Amino acid sequence: MAGHRLDEIDRKILAELQADGRMTNVELARRVGISAPPCLRRVRTLEEAGFIRGFHADVNPRELGFEVAVFAMVRLHSQAETDLSAFEARCRAWPLVRECHMLNGEIDFILKCVSPDLSTFQTFLTGELTAADNVASVKTSLVIRCAKDEPGVPFDVLEDRVKRLA
Repeated sequence: MAGHRLDEIDRKILAELQADGRMTNVELARRVGISAPPCLRRVRTLEEAGFIRGFHADVNPRELGFEVAVFAMVRLHSQAETDLSAFEARCRAWPLVRECHMLNGEIDFILKCVSPDLSTFQTFLTGELTAADNVASVKTSLVIRCAKDEPGVPFDVLEDRVKRLA
């Protein structure tokens, strides 16, 4: 991944797919200004290099009945690599945990959790998360509303940087 340099066309492909991963290869090629066969080859190369991790639908959690979103700040007793890895593996197995990020500082991990209701989250919190091996403390913050939820990266910032460095 790190050895693969992205040119302007690659960055355009990634930006277009990030905005709309459902478009056809023909439409993608038209938008980035190349023909369909080399566009498809580039997309496959970007996938193989790890720049594209997958294609997903952006589902609406509330419409599906997931009314509660919570951020949980977790502090562990031990930060030995084996203990950190064990906690990360545990987080990957918990369905309510949708994101798990290791942090630098007082908090070791921040988890983004979704739940159909507060009772279900509370059961997870007390029965699984706080009871997990090596967990020293958990502080939670209930999401009241979301002002911005924009996945991916800001390609316009990347393009500006590329132009400045050129």
